[in-house]
Parts: sequence; C-alpha cells; structure tokens
Amino acid sequence: MRFLLDDEQTAFARSLDALLTAADTPAVVRAWGAGDHAAGRALWSRIAELGVFALAVPEAYEGVGARPVELAVAFVELGRHGVPGPVVETVAAGALLSGPGFAHLAKRFLPGVASGETVVTVALPGGGPYVLDGDVADVELSVCRDGGGELWVVQGGGDRAGLRSRVRRSLDPARRLVLPRPGGQVLAAGPQVVAGAADALCWARLATAAQALGVGLTLLDRTVAYVKQRSQFGVPVGSFQAVRHRLADAKIALEFARPLVFGAALTMDPADVAAAKVAACEAAYTTARTALQLHGAIGYTAEYDLSLWLTKARALRSAWGSPGECRGVVLGGGGIAHSGADFGAGDKFG
Repeated sequence: MRFLLDDEQTAFARSLDALLTAADTPAVVRAWGAGDHAAGRALWSRIAELGVFALAVPEAYEGVGARPVELAVAFVELGRHGVPGPVVETVAAGALLSGPGFAHLAKRFLPGVASGETVVTVALPGGGPYVLDGDVADVELSVCRDGGGELWVVQGGGDRAGLRSRVRRSLDPARRLVLPRPGGQVLAAGPQVVAGAADALCWARLATAAQALGVGLTLLDRTVAYVKQRSQFGVPVGSFQAVRHRLADAKIALEFARPLVFGAALTMDPADVAAAKVAACEAAYTTARTALQLHGAIGYTAEYDLSLWLTKARALRSAWGSPGECRGVVLGGGGIAHSGADFGAGDKFG
C-alpha cells in the first residue's frame, strides 16, 4: 500500500509552514507562557483564516466538514512550530458539538470556532481539576458523568486578572493549567453527551498525535543541525558513530509513527487513533531525550529555543491519555480515560 499526501494537502502544509515561519512563533510561545496572549490571539486568527479549525466543523456551521487527514496535516505543522493555545481542545469542541442532538449548540458556537473568533477549551471525564488555557478561552466546556452525562459551559471573558490567579504551573510553560471558572450552566444531558465526548476524545487524540509528530520532527532537525556545527577533538560531533546511531533511532521512530497517524486519520477508529498517539508521542519523547543529551548543557536552558519543544514533547505524551491508557484502548479497554490537561510538572528527562 502506498500512502502519500496529494498536491492539495502538500500545498496546505506548505502554506501553514510559511505562515508560522514568518510569525516568529518562538516569541509568541514565550509571550503566551508569560500570560501575554495578544500575539497568540493574532496568530490564532491567521491560522483560522487558512481553515485549520474549520476542518472539524460541519459545512452547515461555516466549516468544511470532517476532514481528519487534513487536520493531521495541519497539526503536524502546528507541532513543528510549537504553536501555543488550546488548539487540540478547540478541535475537540468542534467534534463534540457536531454530534447528533447538539444542533442548537452547534449553531450557537461552531461558526465562531471555525472562523477563529471563539477560542474554546474542553475538559472531559478523568481529566483532573484543570482546564488548558482557561485564562484565555472565550468558552469553557466540560463534560461530567452526573445524571448519565452533562455538558456544562462557562462563557465570557470575565475577570481576566482573577483568571490569571487561577493558573497553575505546568511542565510546559506554554500549556497553562487553570482551575475551572466558577458558575456555569448545563447545556445538555443524557446519552448524546457521553457519545459526543467519546467522539471528541478520538479527535483530540488524533490532533495530539499529529502535533507530537511535528514536535519530534523539529527536535530532530534542530539536533542534526547542532551536531554538524558543534566540534570536539577537531571534528563535528555528528561524525561520531554513537551520535549517528542515536539520531537514526529517533528518525526511525518518527518515520514509523507517521503512517500510523495518517492511517488513523483515514479510519478514525478509536483503537487506531490510540495506537497512533502512543507511537507518535513515544517517538517525540525519545527524540526529545536524544536532543537533550546531544545538545549537552545548553539543552537545559529555558532561554534556548530547543526547550520550547522539549517540554511540549513530555507534556503531549500524557495529554488526552497516557501511553498506558491508550494501549488499553488498543487492547480493548476503550472508554474515556483522560482529558487534555497534563500533570507532569514534576517529571524530568532522565
């Protein structure tokens, strides 16, 4: 079987790459992590103009319909450039509200999601006490199991200063964990909420897998460039066999993950998506460990741009389902196991 992106999908990836390269994304990421969202919101709007968020929104609500392969293409580029914000959560919201029984809610929220005017964050059962980037989101959706499944919403900017006080430290500074806002109202309840949450989880895992693949590709590219420049004993360290072996292992892991990600996008089977997430996130994490070791002491410094992708690789590994949870889905466990928040602030690259 031969699987390649077509010309339109390749052009889409190149357009995103050009946009994000020109945007000085590392500076945007650092500002976002510091709580300054202006540049990030501007970049968010430009990403939306290229149709990224419309890929999970039906045409009836100003989207382009469910296009998981194109979504994977887009999220590889978002990962390669380290784009901050609840991008995965916004896609999950689009999938959640596109389900049967949510027409009135889809009409209310999804046009803004597709256009980029509305930033949404989502929490699903099992995700712990935090929501991702809740201090910047215009809409905060949460699903709980009470009453057989309830969908809650908190809408509006509210007291931004008060929201910032609810931010908690994350392993990845650009992934801001926030205590949920008080208040809220029930939008829907019943089996359709549970079914919608399961569909949203599948889309979130696919987007996370593609994002992790992009993170790993950037870590590999930057490390290859670095070992070509750094010299020891009068020769580039990249000429050492041990260094080449480590980079080759990382390259192989990423290349094996790529077809799993795009294959899962074709089937959208929860087991396939879970397998793709394990493969992509483990490959990115392996590449991050290799990148850190081969960069040496400079790799530990927060001022060095490599750190933006190192921390993201570790955070994505547990976001929307740990490796163990996703393997359980592949083996038949299934179920909603984990939400988008990562709780790895104490984890380190060992």
